[in-house]
Amino acid sequence: MTTGNERFARATAAFDAANREDPNRETVDGHARPKELLYAERLTAMLTRFAPEATEPLQLAARCQHVERWKIPRADYPMTRAGYERWRSRLREYHAERAGAILHEAGYDDGTVGRVSSLIRKEALKTNAEAQALEDVVALVFMESYLDDFVAKHPGYDEAKFVDILKKTARKMSAQGRAAALTLIAPPAGLLPVIRKALGSVATPPEASRTRAEKPG
Repeated sequence: MTTGNERFARATAAFDAANREDPNRETVDGHARPKELLYAERLTAMLTRFAPEATEPLQLAARCQHVERWKIPRADYPMTRAGYERWRSRLREYHAERAGAILHEAGYDDGTVGRVSSLIRKEALKTNAEAQALEDVVALVFMESYLDDFVAKHPGYDEAKFVDILKKTARKMSAQGRAAALTLIAPPAGLLPVIRKALGSVATPPEASRTRAEKPG
């Protein structure tokens, strides 16, 4: 799942260079890595596993989902549901703006930049196959690489609460994405029962509600 063109290589290198400046670190195998660079790499790797024939715009969107995310801290917004939604909305716009500037500099045309920006903004979910694939990949990365930490940060939540949170995530996934959560990824073994309960309860198309937990994605 590589395009092999210089334009793509320039854009990817620029996204990675921007995310390498992230002051936040995550330790993996004893090495501290810039958090958003690591996240971008994980999204790319998951996209390769989940949708190996992904288009170039989808590959680009996966690589820049969180470009320079640390520049708009959650703490700058009220710690309420409304504040969270405002923060998420601003992030989507910022990521799309920064990605667009980088893509134009790399030589991409307005049409491609528009497609990538639309994917970053998560427009037309459930009707656009690429947007849905990206949503699935984000959810799969969360379950495989971030769910364990999310659980650890919420010691007051019981199993039912975590199942409810994952059900909201599962409802935004496609049937293929939900199947992949049980066959493609390797989440912490201790959390498999919770994931199975959440996924098993979602057998119909997603609800109209866009409520979501505060989690990576």
